[in-house]
Amino acid sequence: MEKKRVLAIDDEQIVLDSVTKILSADNFEVDTSLSSRQGLAWAMSRDYDLVLTDIRMPEIGGMRILRDVKRVKPSLPVVIFTGYATVQSAVQAMKLGAADYIEKPFTPDMLSTTVKKALEKARTETPERQELVHRDEVVRVLERAAVDNEFVASLFYYGADALQDYTLTGPEKLAILTGDIQWIESQLGPLTPTQKRWLEQRLSAEIW
Repeated sequence: MEKKRVLAIDDEQIVLDSVTKILSADNFEVDTSLSSRQGLAWAMSRDYDLVLTDIRMPEIGGMRILRDVKRVKPSLPVVIFTGYATVQSAVQAMKLGAADYIEKPFTPDMLSTTVKKALEKARTETPERQELVHRDEVVRVLERAAVDNEFVASLFYYGADALQDYTLTGPEKLAILTGDIQWIESQLGPLTPTQKRWLEQRLSAEIW
């Protein structure tokens, strides 16, 4: 039986060593990257069956890796590593397209079981459409975020939950929450300065 290929991206070598040891013993082929930028490039250009990524890293965060990987490879499952302080962010990532999350520190059984479940889920589920579908709704969100400070605060703190009253796909929510001006403009055409305001705030607030 052909081995499944897994890519693990984390800025802690001890985590990558653990993943390699556990999954190799479970008959997976494992590549690892300490650099999130390199890991994203590998995920986009190489053939993997699953990507594991930490949510907070110095160069590029896990939400952006999730966003960019899903846009190019919608059926590739992405599982998020998280520490106690970022569990809420990992739960948000699942609402935005991640297959699952694993809290650190993890046991061999936790890691193996989560990876296998994510692979099975990806095999049976239809991937979400990655093009922009709800054009008017996206514009509504952007224009509200330009003038409503309470709404902006909720976007920062609650992520996908702040958008539950809008009819949006996971990829659309992820583009808004990560300030993906380039993709939104490629789908909608040029945005006005007002419509860009939230997206620019998002980009300046945190490394994605």
